[in-house]
Amino acid sequence: MNGKKLYKSENRKIFGVCGGIAEYFNIDPTLVRLIWVVFTLAGGCGFLAYIIAAIVMDDEPVSYN
Repeated sequence: MNGKKLYKSENRKIFGVCGGIAEYFNIDPTLVRLIWVVFTLAGGCGFLAYIIAAIVMDDEPVSYN
């Protein structure tokens, strides 16, 4: 296992879900946000998935370096 964990990001627009997914996969957060909007407009399942992810995902831990 690579030791990576999925967290909500500090790079957030609403709850940090898309930013956290982008950081996990090392891609641009704007791309993830656009894909999420397309899923939401294509049937509405994106909105429900976003709310569930916002509830389930942990916040990014604070590092005191």
